[in-house]
Formats: sequence, C-alpha cells, structure tokens
Amino acid sequence: MTQRIEIYDTTLRDGVQREGLSFSLEDKLKVARKLDGLGVHYIEGGYPGSNPRDQEFFARAREMTWQHATIVAFGATRYKENRAEDDPNLQALLRAGTPAVTIVCKSSLFQVREVLGVSPEENLAMIAESVDFLRRHGKRVFHDAEHFFDGWKEDREYARACLRAAAGAGADCLVLCDTNGGSLPWEVAEIARTVWAEFSESMNIGIHTHNDAELAVANTLAAVQNGVTHVQGTINGYGERCGNANLCAIIPNLKLKLGADCVSDAQLQSLTETARFVDELANLKPDPHMAYVGASAFAHKAGYHADAMRKNPLSYQHIRPELVGNEARILVSELSGKGAVTSKMETLGLRLDAPGRTRTVVERIKQLESQGYQFEGAEASFELMVRRLEPDHRAPFELVDFLVLVETRGGRDMLAEAMVKIRIAGQTLHTAGEGNGPVNALDAALRKALVESYPEVQDIRLTDYKVRVIDEGSGTAATVRVLIDSSDGEATWSTVGSSPNIIEASWLALADSLEYGLQRALKRRRPATDAIAG
Repeated sequence: MTQRIEIYDTTLRDGVQREGLSFSLEDKLKVARKLDGLGVHYIEGGYPGSNPRDQEFFARAREMTWQHATIVAFGATRYKENRAEDDPNLQALLRAGTPAVTIVCKSSLFQVREVLGVSPEENLAMIAESVDFLRRHGKRVFHDAEHFFDGWKEDREYARACLRAAAGAGADCLVLCDTNGGSLPWEVAEIARTVWAEFSESMNIGIHTHNDAELAVANTLAAVQNGVTHVQGTINGYGERCGNANLCAIIPNLKLKLGADCVSDAQLQSLTETARFVDELANLKPDPHMAYVGASAFAHKAGYHADAMRKNPLSYQHIRPELVGNEARILVSELSGKGAVTSKMETLGLRLDAPGRTRTVVERIKQLESQGYQFEGAEASFELMVRRLEPDHRAPFELVDFLVLVETRGGRDMLAEAMVKIRIAGQTLHTAGEGNGPVNALDAALRKALVESYPEVQDIRLTDYKVRVIDEGSGTAATVRVLIDSSDGEATWSTVGSSPNIIEASWLALADSLEYGLQRALKRRRPATDAIAG
C-alpha cells in the first residue's frame, strides 16, 4: 500500500528567519498561492502574536479560496506565569482564525531549565494546558516538540513525557524537531521508530529538521522510513543558520524514490517553477546546483556524457528532468568533443548538414576559450557563434566603431559618454549616449541607434552584469571575462565577452545580448508578416 505523506510548508515562518530574507505581505500571499498550487497540505503563515504583518496575512488568507492547502498559525505554549485562558499568545492564535495551529513546546530538560526557567513539571503543565485550551476552541493542534532529538539523547523519559502530555491533551500530530540540526540519520531513524511504536495508533507523527550538519533531507527521509507521515520543511531550504529541510528535494525524493503519495504528477511538474518563483520574490539568486530544481541539476559537460545522453537520456541522469519541471542542458567548453557540440546544436535547432560543421565549431570553441571565453554560462553567445559560421547568416546590425570618454572636471560628478557607429541594412548610423559609467553609456548609444529599425530593443533589459578576472597575476593588465544576463519579459539569456580591455569585453557581451534579443524579436515578426501576406 502506498504511504500517504502530509507536506507541511513553513517557508513563510521558519524560512524567513534566513539572514537577509524578508517578504512583504503581498509577497507572502503570492508564495502561499504558489504553494497551494504545488499541492502542499499545510502552509504555516507566520506568528500572529509577533507582528501586525502576520496578523494581516491571516486576515487576508481567510478571504481567499485554497484548493489544496490548510493555512496554519504558529505560536508557543502559554507563558509560565499565565493561565491558558489569559495568555496573549494563545489568544492571538485564536484570532488568526485558522482551522489548525502549531505550538512549539520544549522537549529538552536543558532547554526547560536554562531557557524557559521553569521546573520540568511546570513545562509539562504548560504543554498540556495549552493544547487542551486550543482543542476546546475547535483547533487542530500540531505539537512541535522543540529540541526533541537532543532532549531524547539527554533524558529520553522526559522527552517521552512531553509527548505524552501533548497527546493526552488531544494533539493531532506530534512533530519531532531536530532544532539544532546536529542529529545523524541513524539516530533519527531509531528514535522515530520508537516514538512511532508508542503513539502512531492514536495520531500522526511528524518530522521537522534543520540543516546544520547538511543532513536535514537525509534525516527527514530516515524518519519517513520509520513511520513518520507528516513532513515539515521550506522551499529551497530557507531558514535560520544553515536552513531547514529543503522541500524541493524532499518532495521528489518521497514521490520518485520512496513511492510515497504526497503530491500529484502534475503538481510535481511545477516544482522547479515554484522554487524559482519563491527565489524571485525573496530577491535571491537561485542556486544552480540545487538538486532537482537547479539550472545545473541536469547539465552535462563531459564529451562522453553528452554522447551517451544522445543515445539514452537516462545514461547520466537519475530521473527524467521533466518530472520535476526542469530540463537537461548540454554545456560546451574546451572539454567538449563532437558529441557534446552535436547535442547542443540539436537542442538549439542549429544546422548540422554541412560537412565538417561540428568539427569547425569545436575548434572555434577551443580557440575562443584560450582567449578567455567560457560558454557554459553564456548559451546565447554560443548560439550566435555557431550561426555566424553559417554562410547565409545576416546579423541585425554590424559594428563599425565606437568611442568611450570618461571624465571629471572641476569637481563635477564623473561623466561617461559613448559614440557608436553601426550599420543596419547597408545604412550607417552614428549616435551618442551618456551614462553613469562607460558600459551604461555604450548601452544607451547602441539602443538609440537601433530603436528606429528595431523598436523591440526597448523590451530588452539587462538583469545582471558580472566581471571575472581570468589571469589574476597580471594585475590591472589582466584579461577579464564579462557575463551579461538579459530578458525580454518572456525569456532570459546570457552572453559573454573577453578581452584585456574591460570596455571591449563589455561591448562584446552587450552586443551579443542585444543581437540575440533582436533575433528573437525578428522571429516573432515573421509569422505575423507571413499571415498578412497569406
């Protein structure tokens, strides 16, 4: 029988404790909607007793329709000197209006004595009375057993007593927390198995792990293999210190490796999109090497790997990337052989019919990389390089020359001015532009020259600009590599330029960026023209 696993997302509460991460109210609502589409069962929206933004989130969430998820409010047990009925934190949980709540409860004698400053008996009373109060008000209660694994290793009988206090008061789920993130998979497996044997007949057992030893996902899977049916984590592993268990790895591992019933096939296919969407709202650059959802998760560089991939896509991939909404990529570099280049050209729809074309491309790659180019992260420049080798290739514009001036006089702010001369359809255009730096000025001048013939250039924007020194020992005479990321609102692409002159390297990457974007625009023009002609 397929094991049913509940997915509980805490990105909006535990995840935002990551250093430098903050979501606005609208961001939180957008993330929650995306998580609902992914098929998670519970979305922990925040701590309503801590700040007005989380209070407003729950008010707005009550007005929304959720297809899959139940919204959960998070809080703690009553304060040590309060009655449950009078405790502000518990009252805030009721005002949140969610059908389910999670309360964090100490499960370690060390934490009880040193942090809470109460007796072991009083902590048990705080747990039982808080759970009972929330249950009497009609709430489903998730008992987050904080520091549970450390507490179990310290005094298992007391850790067990904390679970019994929550269970006896009516908790729906006992969530075992590796709060400090230092437990090992075999420890988690043994402890989870013991807890499951005692409590599983009356309630669900859950797992909540942190990644301080780089074991959060492994510990989560170990717990699932030993009876746990409720799994907590965050998108992209966001969280304090080293982060929480990463749901973008846990969900596909559960479904594809363990055969667990957690999300549907269609929902799983939205995983990569969800991961990148949340990164975008968090203003964080996606980690390309993240398992399953990273841009490099299914990227292949070695020539014999690429050749094998052409014969069977599973030769160097543990799953088909489309299962999680990702895609395979063939990288080209000085290590590439004909197989890798052929695969890449096929992927891009480039012509392979001319004799010796692939060998010519391989030699050209090696020549350019000896000059400092690198095409692994600049696939648009690779595609343009190949197309320029075709005899019928026609670029939307040709560079004639450019001049850049940077000056400051009489204490004025630095001024950068660029003059660009290009040729479009046999006509030479000469324009100038100003900017806050030489590259910005070049960009402005080039766009001014292009806009009349190609108004679509206004839709192309540069999203990132990076400079890498290649031969550091040469000091200021070093060759540099410039990478530019661009977007037209529908797609993104990367281009590269390399030169001992940083302005020239920037120009080469910039010109590629705009040429690639305009080639995309021209392709969109043609169907419309053909339709009119027809």
